[in-house]
Amino acid sequence: MPGPSGFAPLRQTTFAVLWVATVLGNTGSFMRDVASAWLVTDLSSAPAAVAMIQAASTIPVFVLAIPAGVLSDVFDRRKLLIIMQLVLASVSATLMLLSYTGALTVGLLVALTFVGGVGAALASPTWQSIVPELVPRQDLKNAVALNSLGFNIARSVGPAAGGLLLAVLGAAVAYSADVVSDLVVVAALAWWRRVPSADDELSEHFLGAFRAGLRFVRSSRELHVVLTHSAIFFAFLSALWALLPIVARQVLGGNAGFYGILLGAIGAGAILGALVLPQLRRRFDADGLLLAAAIIAAIIMAVLAIAPPRWLAVVILLGLGGAWIVALTTLNGAAQAILPNWVRGRGLAVYLMIVNGAMAGGSLAWGIAAGALSVPATLLVSACGLFVVAFILHRIKLPAGEADLKPSNYWPEPLTADPVEHDRGPVLVLIEYRIAKDDRLKFFECLKRLSQTRRRDGAYGWGITEDAADSERIVEWFMVESWAEHLRQHHRLSNADADIQREATQFHIGPNPPVVRHFLALELDDIGR
Repeated sequence: MPGPSGFAPLRQTTFAVLWVATVLGNTGSFMRDVASAWLVTDLSSAPAAVAMIQAASTIPVFVLAIPAGVLSDVFDRRKLLIIMQLVLASVSATLMLLSYTGALTVGLLVALTFVGGVGAALASPTWQSIVPELVPRQDLKNAVALNSLGFNIARSVGPAAGGLLLAVLGAAVAYSADVVSDLVVVAALAWWRRVPSADDELSEHFLGAFRAGLRFVRSSRELHVVLTHSAIFFAFLSALWALLPIVARQVLGGNAGFYGILLGAIGAGAILGALVLPQLRRRFDADGLLLAAAIIAAIIMAVLAIAPPRWLAVVILLGLGGAWIVALTTLNGAAQAILPNWVRGRGLAVYLMIVNGAMAGGSLAWGIAAGALSVPATLLVSACGLFVVAFILHRIKLPAGEADLKPSNYWPEPLTADPVEHDRGPVLVLIEYRIAKDDRLKFFECLKRLSQTRRRDGAYGWGITEDAADSERIVEWFMVESWAEHLRQHHRLSNADADIQREATQFHIGPNPPVVRHFLALELDDIGR
């Protein structure tokens, strides 16, 4: 049965409007980056100044990835995006005025680039988090692919358009074009009538949401698989990104223009890859796509290492762009599919941090290796390494992401003798089962899976005990940091996790269901007051 069309998400009006707006916004961002990169060379001949611009735009991604994910889950995503786009528009407007008046300095350019990097870093997880709100679940992977397509369109068009404006009309006009593109995105977001999340007394606060996100990431084995694939794949592939300028100049004997052509070939290949990905997805599963992307990338790196003709290098880098977008979209889609909405921003922030960290750390390591060996030898080592680990990782299957993650409301509200303050805790939850001896092994296997859901949804400790006087009496226990956090567990329990709970309950024998008790911590100083 054929899957949904690769362009099916564009039938959703809101997705289509925001997709076009973000393509324009990203195009403007690339135009701004070109203007800044050129201006810094006018303002200073020191290589350190150019490096500072690059660092100012990338450091916020590493520092703010997880906090940005927390903000995405705690605050209204639409409003947060509007604020960040206004920040980016203000940065470009300031750059426009300073460059027009001739008052721009290296220090101001670095500072404003850093502010823009902060805005982009805070917005990135939120942009990815809203995708499942805009399209049906069956269109999610294609929507992720279309977002990647849009980004690569902007990456192909933006630098060229920015360079043209810069040469003909000056940097101020290039910056003004970015201001306009940011305002277009703001207008699209203002038009979007997002259904806000219920604002109740259980809304998470920043620090609590931060801890809950870390607990989820630590306990989600499916996310661990996606992060492992991502870290290893991008760490090896980063060798080519780090060494491509040197490959263009020293290995292939090209100039700056030829380097631009290579980058354009990668961008064009990424666009083509995104276009054919829906057809590929109908024939191959996610693991097959990732394996194929890794093999193609490894072969291309090996071919570049032997100094092929320049025309051949351009052709094969089209393939690299396709492999890159297939891998990136497959891993991003896998992460999107396994994250429930309540923690989506935080989970994607960790994913982005791992990807960017692997690229940055890998680039540094391969750069050092190239200094000790040679550029061709380093490319061959990275190519062989990627080829080998691709087959190893192929045995660790990516999660299918087909579980129903909608809230189940399976647990009834806990009974209390008196109202409980939300910040009171910790809370000890005991669930008492009666399990026949013949069913113990199967029951424990079920509880092992259930323990993962407890930890993902908020528990920081979990265990099982048996009654020394009655071996059929099994007590499951878990600890939660506060009463409010336990109530949030009730709302977080997905339909898929509720199925595991039902499976465990089926092993219970007796006329009544398992007994659930809640215990609240007492401070000795408060007893008797």
